[in-house]
Amino acid sequence: MSPKRGDDVAPPPVGNEWRLRFATSEAAKGWSDLCTEAAGNSRRCFEALRTNPLSMSDPDRQHRLRGRLATRDLGGDELPQWEYEVTAGGRVRYLVDEAKRTVHLVHASTRHPKDTDS
Repeated sequence: MSPKRGDDVAPPPVGNEWRLRFATSEAAKGWSDLCTEAAGNSRRCFEALRTNPLSMSDPDRQHRLRGRLATRDLGGDELPQWEYEVTAGGRVRYLVDEAKRTVHLVHASTRHPKDTDS
């Protein structure tokens, strides 16, 4: 069965790992495309988000978005929005719910999002 909005991104977390969830069906589809196109980089992204989605150690690869993209509403909660560069064009956008130690994937694509172009 294909993942759908709200489904877990398998496998389940253990220990201090964060839970990863798809917040949109488009993110689930995009994640599948990224995994097909760049399996190794997608796995590194998965591991980074699972262990430390708020990492600032490599801001060129993983960073919080700014301006109008800094936060996004999810079920009535305004959460910080981050981005992980999987490939030169491929991106994963995610929201971080620290209280629930959950990362919500809201966008995944093999192409760079147009909303950051200016």
